[in-house]
Amino acid sequence: MGNLDAAVKAAWNAIDRERSYTTELTQRLVRIPSVNPKFVNDPDQNRESAVQDLVELELTSLGMSIDRWDVFPDRPNVIGQLTGLEERSLLLCGHIDVVPVGEAGTWTVDPFGGEIKDGKLYGRGAIDMKSGVAAAIAAIRGIRAAGIELEGRVALHSVVDEEAGGFGAIDAVKRGYLAKAAIITELTMGDIQVCEGGLEWIRITITGRQGHSAWRYNEIWPQRDAPDRLRPAVNAIDIATRFLEALRNFEYSRCRMRQHPLLPPGMNTINVGAMRAGAGLGPDGLPLIMTNPAIIPDVAVIDLDYKFLPHQTKEEIRSEFEAFVHHFCQQDLWLQKNPIKVQWELGGLHFPPMDTAPDHPLVQSLLQRRTQLGGKPKISGMIAVVDAAHYAGAGVDAVICGATGDGFHGADEYVDIASLEETTKTLAAGIIDWCGIK
Repeated sequence: MGNLDAAVKAAWNAIDRERSYTTELTQRLVRIPSVNPKFVNDPDQNRESAVQDLVELELTSLGMSIDRWDVFPDRPNVIGQLTGLEERSLLLCGHIDVVPVGEAGTWTVDPFGGEIKDGKLYGRGAIDMKSGVAAAIAAIRGIRAAGIELEGRVALHSVVDEEAGGFGAIDAVKRGYLAKAAIITELTMGDIQVCEGGLEWIRITITGRQGHSAWRYNEIWPQRDAPDRLRPAVNAIDIATRFLEALRNFEYSRCRMRQHPLLPPGMNTINVGAMRAGAGLGPDGLPLIMTNPAIIPDVAVIDLDYKFLPHQTKEEIRSEFEAFVHHFCQQDLWLQKNPIKVQWELGGLHFPPMDTAPDHPLVQSLLQRRTQLGGKPKISGMIAVVDAAHYAGAGVDAVICGATGDGFHGADEYVDIASLEETTKTLAAGIIDWCGIK
């Protein structure tokens, strides 16, 4: 351990000699707008390729071999690697796409200015998560500047599209860019995060029978079921109302009865995120007519954001949810013959759960080194979902370790500069502890 401690101290001294590097690189990254084009299509804002040019330049200067390819047109991943033993391999990952600025008038600073005041660096992507990418690069830079030769292979993954489902990281995983362990440098407010729940996007399609609204009485009030009775319509929105009430009770039950010790009770929620209803089902899976209240609607489409716990599997939660839907349908004569349809991985989105052991050597290294630097970290879990999920789903032992800040996905986003400097040193120490030295 003595040799490792000496190497860590040398890396920290090298980082201190260029103390402003991480902050200045974060500024440079923030000043290149890289809004995910799935949210806003604007060439002036969709400059992910230009951000990756800068990342590639920095990684090349460190002697790293570069792999670069387009995940989507003009939306490249960049991966830099230093060779070493595979059994001690480590990857660090961050995403360079950002969410839209929103209403510019709510910002008190230029969203892409990288302004510094009161120890904070402001701008869209400052904490989510261009500072994380900068800290990872700066950590490797400090190790190289100290003349330290790592025994294990180390890689940096700079990926796109995390904000829209993580398809940059997914593509890297599919291409085999893996390691024994991974550090995702998302914001953690100084903690070391070892778990996050899984996430599914689900589409529920409820089918009724279309009709004229004037004959609604024939549907909802008791009528003699004589041969001359008009065929009653079935209002899909009425069914959806009953379904949502049952879904809320199901959500309450699963949140009360199941918990994870490192996450807030009840985080495994089912968010009803979108609902569209009307007449006729279009080829896109949505109602064709949604503006005519004179039609009894025969289609209701509900999109769900469905969270589950780190120690659950997708097979378990899918079976459970489909059983809930099945039993709901069995209570209704119409739905027995026209059951509700469940579509998994809506938009291709699926985040596997992550549940790394708190006593994992990489976790303990990051915890101890951050404490050594004066931080007060604790082991906790990530409430949201990040790219760690995709590596964990491929069998990589993943940990999340990043800086402190606020305003993510909102106005006046910032990263705390002192925490960014601490994160850079923590990452450098974690790399040395895990990879070892020659």
